[in-house]
Amino acid sequence: MQKIQHYVLFPNHDNGMRLYGILKEAGIKTTIAPTPRVASKCCGISLLVREEDLNTIQKCIDENQLEILKIAAIERDINPKRDKYC
Repeated sequence: MQKIQHYVLFPNHDNGMRLYGILKEAGIKTTIAPTPRVASKCCGISLLVREEDLNTIQKCIDENQLEILKIAAIERDINPKRDKYC
């Protein structure tokens, strides 16, 4: 069973950290994560968020005039054999 994960992608590190602080103050669960390659070829941070919080997160982005690239929904890809060489 695949699970969809939601990532907020940013044009720069500063906007990501600002939104992270705003969401933490609002009591919204979020995790700083590397940007998945399938979502963007650029390196950088993203925020891993819950689907049920997306409307509230969008309101926080709009109210604080933060620039984001997009909110990406990506299938969770867990490969138990990754990084095993034997």
